Order: sequence, then structure tokens, then C-alpha cells
Amino acid sequence: MGINFEPKQWEKVKANYELWWDNKLERPLIPVIISGRDPVRKQPIIPYLSQSTCNDLSISAKDIVDRISYSLESEVYLGDSFPYVNLDSFGPGVIVSFLGASLDNSTGRVWFHPNHVLPITELHFEYDSNNLWLNRIREICCEAMKLWQGQVLVGMPDLGGILDIISTFRPADNLLLDLYDYPEEVERLVWELHELWHKFYNEINDVLQPINPGYSDWSSIYSAKPVYVIQSDVSYMISPDMFDIFVKPELKATCSRLPRSMYHLDGVGQLAHLNSLLEIEELDVVQWVPGTGKPPQTEWPDVYKKIKNIGKKIQIYDGRKDIDQIVEQLGTGKGIHCHLGWEDCSDVNKIKSHLRKYGIE
Repeated sequence: MGINFEPKQWEKVKANYELWWDNKLERPLIPVIISGRDPVRKQPIIPYLSQSTCNDLSISAKDIVDRISYSLESEVYLGDSFPYVNLDSFGPGVIVSFLGASLDNSTGRVWFHPNHVLPITELHFEYDSNNLWLNRIREICCEAMKLWQGQVLVGMPDLGGILDIISTFRPADNLLLDLYDYPEEVERLVWELHELWHKFYNEINDVLQPINPGYSDWSSIYSAKPVYVIQSDVSYMISPDMFDIFVKPELKATCSRLPRSMYHLDGVGQLAHLNSLLEIEELDVVQWVPGTGKPPQTEWPDVYKKIKNIGKKIQIYDGRKDIDQIVEQLGTGKGIHCHLGWEDCSDVNKIKSHLRKYGIE
């Protein structure tokens, strides 16, 4: 039976997303996937690729992709959704494993640990073409392109933010102290990693393209041009002055190298950097996540208005239930993208009715 998505549907998706990127779509983008369709074949016995299973190297990349395909065959795509694979299964900031850190998923979630904690003056990062995890991801991407032939969009793995990567190798308070004690060494590592980050990004894309029908990442947004959701979670703990010295220049450089970009503004501690962040002309989208225990997204209209008024687009994370209120607060749905939502098949009529409210058939 296969995946329930035709080339003409891809044409519509690509057209609408490009209108959105070009500020010509007068409505929000609302992708919704529902599960429950019968794949009409037996489920493969291997587990679905996830953070709890990603270290099982006994499973071939071909079988991993077939198992993912089975799940895709059970989906129905509504609104602005499309067949999509989120490759964040190897953990947040997977570049640290490309650079030699240990991948530990014993808790069911991936955590990374340095094999040795070196003084920052002795810390250097080098490219290793034989790295196990880099090659595993490339192998899976290769098999995905062979099987799906452009019918499914495979997103970029969660590569991680630059300071966040450094913090893995300088754990606990070490990096925060380094910002004071060894600022020149931190900057050296920032720009070393900047070059390596783009090398890894391009190498994975070299496997995905030109067959992959576009570009995406864990944010689930579609783009016909290279795109990435950049971040710096460590920035929650540093001052605006330090953000402008150690974070902003690299963010701006990455936004300049990528045709399209989004920033993952995670937690109230990062709001201190929002004005500075919005000064990056090349940044296209901001994804605001208030954080655990904080008021929900609908309680931050001033944040969304600030982002919107400066001319940036907005992604609402897990936001289909919140979009009506946020659109009302902003006075428009233009320039808004909802993070991809999965729903139960019993809700299909209700979902379709909600989508029609925005002129989405």
C-alpha cells in the first residue's frame, strides 16, 4: 500500500512553504499528522529508531529505514504536513559524539559524556572521517534516499549549539568559569567548532541531496533551501554582554552561511538576549519555548509581538491548541508556523474543521 502521499501533494506543500518563507502566505502553516491507517503489511520485528534504541548497531541501516517506513505508512497527512523523519534519535547535540564523546542511552534518553575532562587550554576539536556515529547517520540517510526516492523528507540530526557542545567537554561550572578566566580560549573553540559544525552539516546533506525533497531538522519546518534551527541553551546562564561576545557573532555567521535559519529561544533566562538576537538581520524565525513550570505560550503575547514587529517569523512549538489565541493576540496568522502535531485518527473531523477556519483544505 505504501506511504499515502502523492507527488501532487508535495507540489502543494512546497509551494505553500515557499510562499510562507517569502512572506506571501496570508495564513499560518499548520501541519498535522494522524495515525491509524492500515499499512497492509506485517510490522517489522525490530524496534523503531529512537534515543533508547539508537545504539543497537546489530540492526542494519536498511532494516531501520524499513521500520520507519512502516510507521510512515500508518499516517495520514492533513493541513501543511508531509512524510517526515526526525533524526533527533541520536540525541541533542550529536556533534559531540562525532568529536569523541561517549553516547549513553542507558536511561532511555541520550546523554553525552567526555572521556576525559581536559583544561580548556588543552582542548582541541578534530574531524574524524571514521567516527562511528557520523558514519551510522550517513548510512541511515543513504538507505532512506534509496528506499523513498524523494517521497519522504529526512531532517538533519540535532547537531547542537556551539557553546552547548563545548559545555559537554567542559561540564558542570567549568565552561562558565572559562568565560571569565580564559575568554580567548573559549572564542578559539567557538570558531573551531563553527567550521566543524558546517562541515558536518554539509557532509550529511551531501548524502541526502539531491534526492531529499528539501531541508528540515527537528523543528519539522520545510524549506526548499538549506535551513537549520540553531540554539545556545548555555545562554540561559550568561549575561547579555557575554552573549554578545561569545554567542551572537557565531550565530550571525551561521545565519549568513545558511540561506534560512531559526533560533530555539528556550526558557525565560534567554529573554534577556532577545533584543540582541533580533538584531541579526539574517535570522528568519524564532521558536519561543517558555520552559517547564512557566506560563504557557499563550501567556507571552509581548514576546511574540516583539518578534513579529521586527519582521521575523514565528514557530509555535506544539502549538495547534494554542494557535487561535496567539493569532488573536497578534491580529494575524501570517508568518506563523506550528510545530508538527500528531493526533489520534478519531479526531480527524475536528482537525479538518479547525484547519478550514484558516482556509486550509
